[in-house]
Amino acid sequence: MSVPAKKRPRSEKRKRAIQQALKKSKYILCPKCKRPKKPHLVCSYCGSYKNREILKSKLDKKELKKLNKQKAKTAEKQK
Repeated sequence: MSVPAKKRPRSEKRKRAIQQALKKSKYILCPKCKRPKKPHLVCSYCGSYKNREILKSKLDKKELKKLNKQKAKTAEKQK
């Protein structure tokens, strides 16, 4: 059976273990529905990615109309 060449200090072991710690998830706001989503993934609520609809949306028709009206208002304000 093999034996380690020398005993490793606790600090070295802990430095190695810290790399395996869990990181906090980062979220961004979806540009279409303004709900939090993970970056580089399709929005689970509206189904859009990079302002294109990829999946069928869970939004009601009323909510979609409301969002479109809000977009139109913001576009008019920017002009």
